[in-house]
Amino acid sequence: MKINIILDDITKLKTDAIVNAANRQLAGGGGVDGAIHKAGGSAILEECRQIGYCETGKAVVTTAGNLLSRYLIHTVGPIWHEHPALMADLLLSLSYRNSLLLADHLDCKSLAFPNISTGVYGFPKDRAAELVKEVVQHFEPEKLEILTFCCFDQENYDIYNELFKTF
Repeated sequence: MKINIILDDITKLKTDAIVNAANRQLAGGGGVDGAIHKAGGSAILEECRQIGYCETGKAVVTTAGNLLSRYLIHTVGPIWHEHPALMADLLLSLSYRNSLLLADHLDCKSLAFPNISTGVYGFPKDRAAELVKEVVQHFEPEKLEILTFCCFDQENYDIYNELFKTF
């Protein structure tokens, strides 16, 4: 898989699927979730209401609405202070792995991730990036060819660039 690290607005990307850092109720919210729902339009929220709920670490798919992608994969990352550290690590790893598996199952060739749980959910950015790298290293895609990490802030962008430069 080719890995891209960019500093951009994930709602502007044209890719087969975009991952949304969702809340358990799939109701839209703040941060990347709110931006995706706003840019994607009401069709996304309608499908989310039909699905109803997503457990932390799991992933579900909806239409991408008005976004430039075919699919929107919603995953719920852990809120750092609600879990013991090792459990939070496992849940974040599952969020990324389940999103990758779902995208591959949907025959996506390209997928874009935000930095899940590192905003208001408080997951330490360095720790999250290390976990993401480990998940990607052990993932063997059937269809997925291009994986983009779309960072919203300079700190995550710098961390990912450093971590993935030898990938």
